[in-house]
Amino acid sequence: MTPSASNGDAGAFPPGATHMTKPLALAIAVALLAPVPAFATAAQLAPAALTATAAANAPAAKPAPAWVARSNEYTAILLKAQGEFMPEQLSFFGIPGYDDKAFDFGPENGKRFRAATAKARTELSTKLQLERDPNVRQDLEILIKAADDAIEASEVNERLTRPWADVGQAVFQGMQGLLSDQTPPARRAMALKRLQHYVGQVSGSMPLATQARQRYDERPDPTLLQPTQLSVQQSIDNLPAYLKGIRALFAKYKVEGADAALDALDQQLTDYAAWSKASVLPTARTTYQLPDELYALSLKNVGIDIDPRVLIERAQLEFMETRNAMQQIAPLVAKEKGFAATDTIGVIKALKHPQLANDQIEPYYRNTVMPELDRLIAKHDVVSLPQRPMQMRLGSEAENAAQPAPHFLPAPLVGNTGQQGTFVLPLGNPNAGADGAYDDFNYPAGAWTLTAHEGRPGHELQFTAMVERGVSLARTLYAFNSVNVEGWALYAEAEMVPYEPLDGQLIALQFRLLRAARAMLDPMLNLGLTDRDTAFKVLTEQVGFSKAMARQEVDRYTVKAPGQAGSYFYGYARIMQLRAETEVALGDRFDRKAFNDFLLDQGLLPPDQLAKAVREVFVPSQKATPRR
Repeated sequence: MTPSASNGDAGAFPPGATHMTKPLALAIAVALLAPVPAFATAAQLAPAALTATAAANAPAAKPAPAWVARSNEYTAILLKAQGEFMPEQLSFFGIPGYDDKAFDFGPENGKRFRAATAKARTELSTKLQLERDPNVRQDLEILIKAADDAIEASEVNERLTRPWADVGQAVFQGMQGLLSDQTPPARRAMALKRLQHYVGQVSGSMPLATQARQRYDERPDPTLLQPTQLSVQQSIDNLPAYLKGIRALFAKYKVEGADAALDALDQQLTDYAAWSKASVLPTARTTYQLPDELYALSLKNVGIDIDPRVLIERAQLEFMETRNAMQQIAPLVAKEKGFAATDTIGVIKALKHPQLANDQIEPYYRNTVMPELDRLIAKHDVVSLPQRPMQMRLGSEAENAAQPAPHFLPAPLVGNTGQQGTFVLPLGNPNAGADGAYDDFNYPAGAWTLTAHEGRPGHELQFTAMVERGVSLARTLYAFNSVNVEGWALYAEAEMVPYEPLDGQLIALQFRLLRAARAMLDPMLNLGLTDRDTAFKVLTEQVGFSKAMARQEVDRYTVKAPGQAGSYFYGYARIMQLRAETEVALGDRFDRKAFNDFLLDQGLLPPDQLAKAVREVFVPSQKATPRR
């Protein structure tokens, strides 16, 4: 998996991993390991190092419950088993011992991953038989299920797909996960050793590009699903940005002695791109429908547990109802702003002008929108807030190529000494060519709901809460599901809509319309019920997004993360249904802030487990609380 969350949206992690950003190339994670936890890195993992969560080191809103330490000891069993297969991810989230390691893409890595995971699962099953604490038992069940899911995903992907990888993106994200402002200088120094692993300059290592070629060449079976032509071509086209971005990271953080490894990387990845063009591109597929088994697995990986055709039907209804709501509010915005156009798309186009200049975007978000949302959250008792400002910045050229949508980079979940996650906003989509510039996020009305999703009370608050409230590692790393993460962020948007300016409310509805469009278009494309051109027209002509944004979306549904896009709408629907049920159960005892805080306290539980916790813990506790 990988780290990144978004609204405009990349999401909070990748498929098979999640919708946040990705330190390990999605192509590798999905093709061979999915769905491993949302984060990883390799080396000797010391279980003792995990017996305290990040809450032990960072300012905590409240101390972690005593059972969390024992749960984390059990989680270390699975982390250690899987660590060598996903070191970049574990390193990104602060698991010690993996900063100098690189992804194992060696012979039979899938088979070895499954064997290691199965062994850990057996040990965890024994622990479950002896454990009596209900919270720890629940976490053990999460870990065992995660192991089962990881084994199934690895087996299905190995059986059905040919394992080509975007190595340039993998290396860039592996380096970016370590070379960042969130990482202490002592850890950044390990980036050279990781780079040397990537290029085969460490004893016993082999260049990642060579390993990737070997894994592809050893499986020439024509019945295997080939990579898409689009993904291979994008990999080739984006390589210069990745190489430039990697050198920039080493220069920014002053990592000495990397010249020889960087030169070797340039040559190896240039050769790999030439090989991909000559040997992979000619046989790459130009169709996007996935085999039913693979698409079903993709949906399961992100937490969607209903038939995709049912999801389409529900999303179609939401699409029409949201569009109707937009048609009601658009004339009010037009009257307020003095626009000639009163139709929805016309009003949205008018709101986009004038655009904020590039050097005005971050100051506007940081100094105007973010503090005002904090004020509104506190004023209206929406949810508990941390006592510090959130972080936000614009994306680099290489980041935009790898993740061409707004996203959230979480801080380390382990060993956190005060580091904060960061909302990253791209200025465009390099994969869209001449139509690559965005006009969807750089105007005042568009900043409100995007900040609520990526920042507060959305992704930033959810991941901050996991660090500061001492949520167990099982409920962060292994319970991870995009339905929870993206559902919470879309729910967070809805919580803030009533307090936003009228034009911000219209754009909030536009983004909700996008999520309904995703939940119908993603399954329709992957089930062969529509085509990319039709989806593109829906997103530009009916939803009102730029060509660059629409291209990012369609690529996401068909190339980068099939299945994940529906998690926003589905997760939002599950939380709203649970909220309605809880309000009825509690009547005038319902406390919105207490409810929202309780949801955050549960970490990343899947919808059914989250609902169970609300019904069996939150509702009874609220009924027992004396009225004020």
